[in-house]
Amino acid sequence: MKLASYQEYKESGSPVTKKIPVQWAVHRCRYLFREVDERSKDGHETHLSMSQKHGLIDSSKIDKRHLQSESYAGGKLCEDGDLVLNRLKAHLGVFAHAKQSGVVSPDYTVLRPISDDNPRFFEYLFKSPLFITEFTKSTKGIVKGFWRLYTDDFYSIRAFVPPPDEQRQILRFIDSLSAQTSKFIRNRRRLIELLKEQKQNIINQAVTRGLDPNVNFKPSGVDWIKDIPEHWEARRLRTLAVVKVSGIDKNESEHEVLVLLCNYVDVYKNDRITSNLDFMKATATSGEISDFQLKAGDVIITKDSESWDDIAIPSFVPEDLPGVVCAYHLALIRPIEEIEGEFLFRAFYSDPVADQFRIAATGVIRFGLARGAIKGAVFPLPPLSEQRAIIAHINEKSAEINHAIARAEREIELMREYRTRLISDVVTGQVDVRGIEVPEVPEEELPELDEESIEQDDVIEDEGEKDEND
Repeated sequence: MKLASYQEYKESGSPVTKKIPVQWAVHRCRYLFREVDERSKDGHETHLSMSQKHGLIDSSKIDKRHLQSESYAGGKLCEDGDLVLNRLKAHLGVFAHAKQSGVVSPDYTVLRPISDDNPRFFEYLFKSPLFITEFTKSTKGIVKGFWRLYTDDFYSIRAFVPPPDEQRQILRFIDSLSAQTSKFIRNRRRLIELLKEQKQNIINQAVTRGLDPNVNFKPSGVDWIKDIPEHWEARRLRTLAVVKVSGIDKNESEHEVLVLLCNYVDVYKNDRITSNLDFMKATATSGEISDFQLKAGDVIITKDSESWDDIAIPSFVPEDLPGVVCAYHLALIRPIEEIEGEFLFRAFYSDPVADQFRIAATGVIRFGLARGAIKGAVFPLPPLSEQRAIIAHINEKSAEINHAIARAEREIELMREYRTRLISDVVTGQVDVRGIEVPEVPEEELPELDEESIEQDDVIEDEGEKDEND
């Protein structure tokens, strides 16, 4: 695909960019949109939540309990084709056009098009980096998290308006581009999942079956682990390690000693706990420091979680970390002489061992492990020399796979950057796509083009500081 700039440009009169195509117009937003503030009386309309990736979406399709409300009475009504702005996050480009009628947060601004221009074009225009910069300059407030783009300030911003047929061609190009890049990203995500499965299979095989394909096996006595090499043992964790459940929280007390806190997120997101991590500051008693200061060979696992499959996620401590202690919602596992800490870490990652903890986790909204359940789990135990060989094998294979995963993730990131940059160039008139033949993608299929499902963390919280008029 060969892309070029327009042949003729004119002065834009806008601080966003100096020149625009000669046939484009520039209008202040007050001549393109009018704010509507119609309120829901009973809140029975479809509630629409704002997603950074997916725009306005039906909140019933999101698994996010705390977003659900008993009633959305008092929320703002919007219609199909309206442009909705999150006033608190305009500086992040949080605009979306409504694909259906419904009710949105009262802290949003509902903007109804005055002309026949396509609101989808303006959604892309206003989400472009150049316009985000302009919106940022127009927001008002003292605390950055509560900067607000008020309607009068939005009305004053100059928007670029191509002719209607050119708007349609631009949107067809963007839809085609999104389809292509999303297909690329989906394929890379499938590759990453396959690589992760390969890595998991390597760990499962090495930890429970060993490295010798010709070894004889015997029953382990545990349904999840099944057979193990005949010269291995199957032992409960209480015989292999000291298990301590931490209660050290993030609060600080003047009567305690200042420490660094290795918390739940540190463990959940990192295979290894090292001094390079940005630990939270807290305080602890001398007794807590003695019990929970991290030492080389320790394994830390998540003891509590909102999801049962996030229970007993392990992380390994390769070296002593003076002044760093294990925080609450975690359990510290300190191996004794018969088992290497790194082998124990890999064993926690293996499905046959991890399944024991998933089954033992109790709870309804939040899940947790009792210390007895942790200590009672059964682990395969090879001789120390074999443990070290297994560790070396897993590390070597994991490094190769991790490199391939990192490369695929980087390709996804670059593709997203390319898509964002090209869309911005197209909607601001830096690139001419009028002569490019692209297939038309039906609008009802557009939500399915994104390579990622609607996730809890992608949904923007609706609640914010209300204006006096709200």
